[in-house]
Amino acid sequence: MNSPDTEILNKLVARIFQIESVTLGDTRRGFLARYQGRLLGDDSAAAYDRLAESLKPYTLTPLFQVENGEQVILLVHDAPPPKMGKPSRNLLFFILTLISVLFTGSVFESTLSETVEFGILAKDALLNIWRGFPFALSLLGILLAHEFGHYLMGRYHKTNVSLPFFLPLPYPLSILGTLGAFIQMKERPKNKRVLFDIGIAGPLAGLVVAIPVLLYGLSLSELTPLTGTGMLEGNSILYLLSKYVVFGKWLPEPVSYMGVPPFLYWVRYLFTSTPSPLGALDVQVHNIAWAGWAGLLVTSLNLIPIGTLDGGHIIHSALGDKAKKIAPLIFATLIGLGVFWEGWWLWAAMLYFLGRRHAQTLDQITELDPRRQLIAKFMLFIFILVFIPVPLVLYG
Repeated sequence: MNSPDTEILNKLVARIFQIESVTLGDTRRGFLARYQGRLLGDDSAAAYDRLAESLKPYTLTPLFQVENGEQVILLVHDAPPPKMGKPSRNLLFFILTLISVLFTGSVFESTLSETVEFGILAKDALLNIWRGFPFALSLLGILLAHEFGHYLMGRYHKTNVSLPFFLPLPYPLSILGTLGAFIQMKERPKNKRVLFDIGIAGPLAGLVVAIPVLLYGLSLSELTPLTGTGMLEGNSILYLLSKYVVFGKWLPEPVSYMGVPPFLYWVRYLFTSTPSPLGALDVQVHNIAWAGWAGLLVTSLNLIPIGTLDGGHIIHSALGDKAKKIAPLIFATLIGLGVFWEGWWLWAAMLYFLGRRHAQTLDQITELDPRRQLIAKFMLFIFILVFIPVPLVLYG
């Protein structure tokens, strides 16, 4: 059907909007018509749905915006259908990632000497790749839960999202056998509530799997003193508590607190990994526990409240454009933590160039309802629990 004339558009918009001014546009201006005024009634989400439905026969999409404190409706031509890609490509990269993680897990289970040449170690791992199944199933189970949490929530809200795309990177290039996975939103979500739901679904689904995996893996682990030199997985509050639940000790348990009150000692150790835990009693993590810890790490990285990360979706949904004011604090924190783990400097650089933009919604007027606002505060609490200030700790 051809585009309606201005009078028809005005009547459709006037059903849900008190029009104060109308500006006609064109292709160059990016809109067909612009209305300034205010919505009739308090339910902006219902108003958007009503207007969007009435505009479908004319292949037009409404955009609800706030400009200089004023409510604005733009009418634009429907975007072309998104290209969803071939599922076979996603399946191929998942299979490659499965092989990569199996190989990495098999390396971890090797009984060969640590000084053996990598070629011999790799051959042994490939010949006995079945050894990597406990680690691979645990880690990929967490990642699949995370990504399909996003995917299924997107489908629930009728927002086109891609299938999960996995990235293989075998040992020794990666200590996990993968760079993780991601999905793409192929179109703008309807409103902040939809964006919020898609954003939280991944971390929550991933944690539902990661926490039981971690606790089970810790139950298979042993306590040993740290001698010589080596590298440990870093602590988050949740990981510290998980070890205490399983072993009844705050680990790594130092030989002495050296006169420092235990609470202050653990706050310092959590954020700086100092003093060196050499000689301390700690967990020799089973590979399943290692996968569970990695699940906490992936969740914490995704919940960093910036850009198009899950945490960025959540904070933008809750605070709108005010979320941009938090970005300098995030960068300053990551740069400061980089003194104790240099990997944060790489993350800060990556987020500076790739993560400063937030996902935009079709309806920017509708805010989170009270229930989602409460869940947003809960997700901030979860982020504090799972965040690992120093992911890898060197000792000796």
